[in-house]
Amino acid sequence: MYCRPWCPSRRPRRENTRWFPHPEAAEAAGLRACKRCRPAQGAGPATPAWVGELCRFIELHAEEALPLEHLARRAGLSQWHLQRRFKAAVGQTPRQFAAQARLRRLREELRAPGLATDAIYNAGFGSSSRVYEKSNRNLGMTPAQYGRGGAGIEISHTTIRTVWGKLLIAATERGLCFSQFDATVADLRREFPHAQISSAGQRPNLEAALQSWADALRRSFEGAPLAPDLPLDVRGTAFQNRVWSFLRSIPAGETATYQNVAAAAGHPGAARAVGSACARNPVALAIPCHRVLRSDGACGGYRWNVTRKKALLQSERA
Repeated sequence: MYCRPWCPSRRPRRENTRWFPHPEAAEAAGLRACKRCRPAQGAGPATPAWVGELCRFIELHAEEALPLEHLARRAGLSQWHLQRRFKAAVGQTPRQFAAQARLRRLREELRAPGLATDAIYNAGFGSSSRVYEKSNRNLGMTPAQYGRGGAGIEISHTTIRTVWGKLLIAATERGLCFSQFDATVADLRREFPHAQISSAGQRPNLEAALQSWADALRRSFEGAPLAPDLPLDVRGTAFQNRVWSFLRSIPAGETATYQNVAAAAGHPGAARAVGSACARNPVALAIPCHRVLRSDGACGGYRWNVTRKKALLQSERA
């Protein structure tokens, strides 16, 4: 598949990425056009060619310092015009786009053999302390643990039976890290391939916390409000975390549109990116992505079946 450089779809790993000068060249290589950013339809006035070129430049030089003045000179615009037009086209400022590119580079570096400290500096971060301070928000765990696929992390899981189907939930000492309908332990192991995973009762240090959080979810099925401070241990980008945080503030029985959530996350034009963040929600119900609707009132999609989404909303409204 081929996309525009600023497409909000999930990014491929760097070694699996190729660059093409135009859609025809990509299609000649056997790739199909992305259905989200629709690169074959042309950039149009809102997405001039220099935006894609600048996105590509930032991606390829994510480990370097990229002052706005330098980027503006490369685009042939003033700093003010670059900031405004880039954000209108991409949904992020150049600085935010570069930060996300650097974070993606960090994740790639952490998956490769080597020390976590080397990965941090290779990705362009000038200080390891800042990365570790924000690791819970950006990675859900420390850089070293993330690079080892959760190695050294203890995860306990249990299954809750609900009227909407089985819900597999799992937690670390920090909080819930997995809550998904119709999931199996194999799905949990794929998410954390090197973690120490066990069923409830086998890890006394996690048993009390897991049961407490499971009981909170059970009570929510009966109409009790879910505590907004229910601890979570989830990994996401800065934008995804802002979306998920806002979703947790939506009371049961109420809904918001994708546009509402995008505006609350600081990117009014990023409704599609909100949909992507909802689709990547790792903890069903604890992050109530089922409360997000389309602007016409339709349900839209739901990672765990639209029929289940409708049933959840009807139950909460009742």
